Amino acid sequence: MTAKLIGLFAASLSLASPAAAHVVFSQAQAQAGGYYTGFLRVTHGCGDSPTVSFQVTIPDGVISARPQPKAGWTLRIDKAPLAQPITGEGGSSIKERVTAITWTGRLPADQFDEFGLSLKLPAVAGPLYFPAVQRCEKGENAWTTIPPSPEHWHHVPNPAPILILSAPGQDMAHGH
Repeated sequence: MTAKLIGLFAASLSLASPAAAHVVFSQAQAQAGGYYTGFLRVTHGCGDSPTVSFQVTIPDGVISARPQPKAGWTLRIDKAPLAQPITGEGGSSIKERVTAITWTGRLPADQFDEFGLSLKLPAVAGPLYFPAVQRCEKGENAWTTIPPSPEHWHHVPNPAPILILSAPGQDMAHGH
C-alpha cells in the first residue's frame, strides 16, 4: 500500500460522520512495530437500545494490549497462552497474550463514548483489523466484517475497526 493511499484511507476514516455509524479508531494510523494508544469510538446504540457491553478482539501479532478503565464500567480481559514465550520490555518473559477485552456498563443510545487501548503493534506494515461486538439491552451490532482490502472498508456491512500500520520511518498522514 503506497503512502499516498494510506494517507487517503486514514483521512477518509477520520472524516467518517456519525451517520456512517461505524466503530472507528480515533487515530486510524500507527507505525508498525511501535506503540499505539488510542480509542475505539462507539457513536450509537442498537436502534433506540442502549449499549451494555463492548468487546474488541485483539488480532494475532499484537504483543500486548491494555485497556483503559472507564468509570462505572467493568473490564474483562481474555488471554491465551503463547506457543513460545517471548521477551518483553525489561527482559521479562511473556507467556500469554490478550485475545479480547470487554467493557460492561451502560451507554445511552443517543450518546457516544470511546474505549481506550494501549497496544504494542506487530512489525509488519498493512491493515490490522479489530473485530468488535457491541451488545445492547435489545440486540447487538457485530462490527466483524473484514473487507477484501482496506479500500473496500466503507463498502462492506458492519466493518471491523481497522488500524493502518505504516512501515517504520514512513511519513504518516497528518503527522500522527
